[in-house]
Amino acid sequence: MSVSTFESQGPSHPSVQHADVAALARQLRVDSIRCSTSAGSGHPTSSMSAADILATLVSSHLRYDWDKPDELGNDHLIFSKGHASPLLYSVYKAVGVVSDEELMTGYRRFGSRLQGHPTPELPWVDVATGSLGQGLPDGVGVALAGRYLDKLPYRVWVLCGDSEMAEGSVWEALDKASHYQLANLIVIVDVNRLGQRGPTELGWDTETYAARARAFGANVVVLDGHSIEEIDNAFASLPPTDGDRPTVILARTIKGRGFAEIEDREGWHGKALPEDMAERAIAELGGESSLTVRGPLPQPRESDMPASATTAVGATQPLRYELGTRVATRKAYGDALEALGALDSRVVALDGEVSNSTHADQFAKAYPDRYFEMFIAEQQMVAAAVGLSVCGYSPFASTFAAFLTRAHDFIRMAAISQVDLRLVGSHAGVEIGADGPSQMALEDLAMMRAVQGATVLYPSDATSAAALVRSMADTSGISYLRTTRGAYPVLYSGDETFPIGGAKVLRSHEEDTVALIGAGVTLHECLEAADRLAQAGIHARVVDLYSVKPVDKALLKSAVHATGGRLVVAEDHHAEGGIGSAVKDALVDEEGSGPYKVIHLCVRDLPQSGTPGELLASAGIDADHIEVAARALVAQNT
Repeated sequence: MSVSTFESQGPSHPSVQHADVAALARQLRVDSIRCSTSAGSGHPTSSMSAADILATLVSSHLRYDWDKPDELGNDHLIFSKGHASPLLYSVYKAVGVVSDEELMTGYRRFGSRLQGHPTPELPWVDVATGSLGQGLPDGVGVALAGRYLDKLPYRVWVLCGDSEMAEGSVWEALDKASHYQLANLIVIVDVNRLGQRGPTELGWDTETYAARARAFGANVVVLDGHSIEEIDNAFASLPPTDGDRPTVILARTIKGRGFAEIEDREGWHGKALPEDMAERAIAELGGESSLTVRGPLPQPRESDMPASATTAVGATQPLRYELGTRVATRKAYGDALEALGALDSRVVALDGEVSNSTHADQFAKAYPDRYFEMFIAEQQMVAAAVGLSVCGYSPFASTFAAFLTRAHDFIRMAAISQVDLRLVGSHAGVEIGADGPSQMALEDLAMMRAVQGATVLYPSDATSAAALVRSMADTSGISYLRTTRGAYPVLYSGDETFPIGGAKVLRSHEEDTVALIGAGVTLHECLEAADRLAQAGIHARVVDLYSVKPVDKALLKSAVHATGGRLVVAEDHHAEGGIGSAVKDALVDEEGSGPYKVIHLCVRDLPQSGTPGELLASAGIDADHIEVAARALVAQNT
């Protein structure tokens, strides 16, 4: 075993010879084989193809202080091809932040931070990857922060696999990278020809890859991914970070490079080498080694924090709306977001070309330097928000709620990345009216409730909507606010508070015989139904379930006890996964809630165009249907 150390102060530092880089590349291959064989699984061949690229990058071009992963001036390295984790973790060993013991005994083991695909449990990992086509979109968000907010010269290096170039999200990312002139974004595509089940769509056709990348506005370099000299020259010749376009480097490589038995052979994707083959491969590569390397450090900065990321001093007063006036909750979102922008300069906003409907345009007009238009690219919108969050900003991303379903996998991965991400979906449910079912979000609550650790909020008036937007700014993890298209009466004064996980009782009586539970538009229908029931001598408790996740179990339990277990839940959502499910799940979980019966009113049939009133009635979620359901429950117990 050979042991040596070499350091670099920059791309042309004479102490880093190509022979040293080649030795490091061999070590990265050997360690990728060793750790995956030890674990009994992994992707060594996908790691071996990119070893020369990473050895060159880490030794001479990646400006990174490995002892200070939170250093703002550090470059960012994102493995979009997260399955090549053996290579990434072998790099960590080479730079001295992961020991050989941890690599060999921890990789893919239960309880280890060296998971099968990288996660930010490791301080050098920005985002979780492994769902292909996401690392580059996330990198766009990081690059946006570097160029427009941090205004620092760091680069964002993204390693992509050639298989994921079939993902539309990759091209959305390149389109937005070109639009925003992200010259600080370097995309390296490991064109090794082979995917999981066989050849990729384009194989080694780098000309076609290049034509596509150029069509999306990128500067393109095509090279031999195993020529350290070509790789080194390409990295050293990159345009400055304040240039006008991203760079895509197409590196033609060989899967399994370094071990002749499996080079460019199908059937070896995602397979660890058996021990006997691993021994032969390691011998062919020259044996084990323990080289350590430290590349150049980030460029010195004038201060510890860019001015754009400081927090303003002071606090805003709650937004106040006159009781009874009609204000759409989407308008209150715009008001609250604009107010937050004045309070905290870390707040940034993104939208999917519907900001004049979501009212994110209020923020865009007030703070244009902190607003990023993502156009009709919801996946990229969410991914950019993830990247901005990685850099310490507080992103709010909005679009029509129905279209967030397109970005669900990005939201799921954001939860795995453990970022703080605030999503807002407007125009929810059949209430939107004549636009028809393609525009009606009827699945969004279920989708967001299923996200690990997510917070799901559904305000019914402007006061609660504005308060919940302020709360979202201080909420960790993924949070989602569902807003309504139509304008409805303000129910609460500005002095009311709306803690996450809470609920409100708007009607109650000591002789309540039924509880009407709603949120958004259906809360107003519940109130109307309660007023009608009161005229008939039936007292109905009305619950505003503005926090759908977490839900107020104690308040629901008290409603069961107060009403003899008679509950009507009305929601502008499909039956599965929404408010009704949240209520029933809560009561099942809550011990001592007592017997109860729930009538669940929701959208069960395919809706069509119509007026909001017609559609609420057709779905059976208007005041008339709520009143009938409540009377039926009361009648069963009299």
